[in-house]
Amino acid sequence: MKTDIIIKRFIALVMLLGITSSYAQISKVEIMATGLTCSMCSNAINKQLKAMPEVEKVMIDLNNNTFVVNLKNNSLVTPQMLKSNIEKTGFFVGSMILTMDANNVEPKDNSSFKNASGTYVFVNPDEKPANEKLRLKVLNNGFVTKKEYKKSAKLLSKYIGFGTQEGTYYVKTI
Repeated sequence: MKTDIIIKRFIALVMLLGITSSYAQISKVEIMATGLTCSMCSNAINKQLKAMPEVEKVMIDLNNNTFVVNLKNNSLVTPQMLKSNIEKTGFFVGSMILTMDANNVEPKDNSSFKNASGTYVFVNPDEKPANEKLRLKVLNNGFVTKKEYKKSAKLLSKYIGFGTQEGTYYVKTI
């Protein structure tokens, strides 16, 4: 009896380890911030992002108000965590592009995948080459400009549960 329990637990552990390693993890995030007026604004966001333990490096493009955030391996950072940290400084996200390892992820319209950072639902995805990095633009409200969100809201409304599930991100491949 005890042997059966041990075997079942071992099988569950092996399956769990296989699942976590097969899902894509975020390795890099490109964030365009809005509302910045000077280099001190950029510096505030830079400091806030660098203070996150999951962040390895932050590079800033002051001309475009863009922050390229490289994350540590096996980071559990979510897009919402990054957005919240930017909003703590008094600014907003105008665009967020995630870079993930593409293994075992097939982008098809309205298909989804889960990982430690959330659930990702594909919206009209482009074809992706096999075994390459997957670049995903987050389309949720607060992750794009208000103008862009309003423009794409009709398209996004066809996706079941759009905007109602926390931790679910609607993404387009780029």
